[in-house]
Amino acid sequence: MTPLEEIEVRAQGLPPAQRARLAASLLASLPPVLGDEDEGLAVARQRDAELDRDPALQCSEAEFRRAVLAARDR
Repeated sequence: MTPLEEIEVRAQGLPPAQRARLAASLLASLPPVLGDEDEGLAVARQRDAELDRDPALQCSEAEFRRAVLAARDR
């Protein structure tokens, strides 16, 4: 078993509150996920610009949720 696998197994044995605290601590120790060089941020900026050019592309939250649920059902 690798050290990472051992840590994972031991962490799974912790009570939920301790696992949550550990997870939060580990996440806080990481650098920010989205940055200017991140492809996800570039896509978000591109889509924002598309919506600025054509507001008809927008949908409501309810429409978005229906589309996501429909995609999951496929």
